[in-house]
This record gives sequence, C-alpha cells and structure tokens, in this order.
Amino acid sequence: MAAAANDVSTNPARRWTRTIASVVVVTLLTATAPADTGPNFSRWIDGTNPAEPELQVQRIDADTLVIRQSVRTNFEAPFLYLLFGKKRALLIDSGAGGVAIRPTIDRLIATWRAAHGDRPLHLVVAHSHGHGDHHAGDAEFADRPDTDVVGLSAAHVARFFAIDDWPNRTGRYDLGERVVTIVPTPGHEPAHIMIYDARTRLMFSGDMLYPGRLYVPTDRFATFRASADRLAAFAKTHPIRALLGAHIEMTTTPGRDYPMRAATHPAEHALALPPSVIKTLRQATAAEPSPPMIDRRADFILYPVPPKPAP
Repeated sequence: MAAAANDVSTNPARRWTRTIASVVVVTLLTATAPADTGPNFSRWIDGTNPAEPELQVQRIDADTLVIRQSVRTNFEAPFLYLLFGKKRALLIDSGAGGVAIRPTIDRLIATWRAAHGDRPLHLVVAHSHGHGDHHAGDAEFADRPDTDVVGLSAAHVARFFAIDDWPNRTGRYDLGERVVTIVPTPGHEPAHIMIYDARTRLMFSGDMLYPGRLYVPTDRFATFRASADRLAAFAKTHPIRALLGAHIEMTTTPGRDYPMRAATHPAEHALALPPSVIKTLRQATAAEPSPPMIDRRADFILYPVPPKPAP
C-alpha cells in the first residue's frame, strides 16, 4: 500500500504541513489491496489544527477523488466525490457553503485532462440529495461551459438519469467506459440517491448510510425502511467493497458521536464503512417500534426526528 498524502486548496493554510502541501494526491487503492477492504485514507482535516486548509483532496485511484470540506468552514464538513470517465466527469455534491468549490474542481479536471491528451470532458454536478449542505456550491457551476447541474427534486433526478419508475428502478449513467448505477433511496430526503461504481465496487451513500446520525423524519420512516430493503436487495447482486458517505459524525468509540455542530472532530471514525453495515441498517429499520426511536449502533445512529412543519 502506497503511503497516503493529501492535496490542499489554495489558501494561507497551505502551511498546515509542509509534507502534505508538497504532494498533490496519491493512489490509495492498489492492485494488491485485499478485495474485502475499502480505501485506506490518510488523516482527514478534522478542525483540530487552526491552520488546516479549507478543502482537502485524496485520491482513490487515477479517476476517483474525494474532497473534504473543513469543519472550520461549515460544521457539516461534507465529503464530495469526483469520478472521471472518458467523456464525462461526475461531481457528487457541491458542498455546504462557506468556501469556493469550483476552483478546486476546475483544477482537478484540468490536471486529469492534461494527463489524457487534453481530452474534452463534460461535467455533471449531481447530488446525493437536496439538503442545503450538499448543493450550496451549485451557483458556482451555473455559468460553467460544458456543464450540467442536476435539479434537486426527485422528478429532476429521475428525468436526468432516465429512471422510469422512481424509486423502484435504478438508473445507469455512462461517463464514458465507466457506467455508474443510480439507486433511489428516499427517506432521509425525497430525492436521495446512492451511486454505485462497478469499477471500484464503491457505493457513494450520501446521508442515508455513513458514520454518523442517520436523520429520518418520522413521517418518512416507512419510505426510509423500504429504501433500506432495496439497498439490501441491490447489494445481493452487486459486489460492494465499501460505502463512502457524506459526513463523519462518529468517533472511534463504537456508538459514540460528536456533539451536534461540533467545531472539531478529534479521533474520527473511518470514512469507509464495510458492506456488512447494509445488513445492520436493514435490521435496525425493521426492529424500530412505532413511533420510531433513536437506535445507537457501532458505526451509525438511526436518528428519527419530527417532521418539518409545512411551509
């Protein structure tokens, strides 16, 4: 396994560590990595260092990158994912605000194109779901040439990815010799999706399944449970190496999370979750009483919340 390093955004915090700043990105998945393990990331920015950069990039492979937004710019500290195919790049989420996302994305795309003979590349900005901490950067891409920004409603998502029976069917989207599968998983939010990449066998799982508090409005709990069932069925026919979600809210202590809106995340849980958590989630949702209650598991917390008042 190669030693891991990070890419920092352009800001004074580049001095966070001279070693980190001197390396762009490093491949974290290798041909010799065990088949049943997820990516091994180096330490993520976690708010504990006042000089940490606003954004951090780590590379899974030459065509798959992860961008983490600093908790110092927004307490949500979300993860974004950038996938490259031969014809298109797919950006999953555009951040929580408080920092410019597009300069980093443009730089990463320019670097990829330079390594591929300046190949033309269309950018698609999609979202795990429609909550504000996942689309705050959309406006930065509105005037970007050769770019589509997918709408936020379930209807927009279904139309763009040609899902003809939402949420019961999946969609397939070809990035150019790299096809990803769009798996509708409403419940946390009506337009929530997971994105499965057969090349890396990774599932980009958004806010439905990540090391943190899985918020589910109680009036949508049945919808969330049905999505957990569909996810489990999908996993039976598609090899999943790991799930990569949109946040980290759990500590390294099983079942223990950070306080809400925590300004620092010392001793964070790993980002990657093993595929076994899919079964755990399904069991947890099936076991919930009515009305549902908070259920702490080792790697996540099933967290029912009251419905939001009607506008």
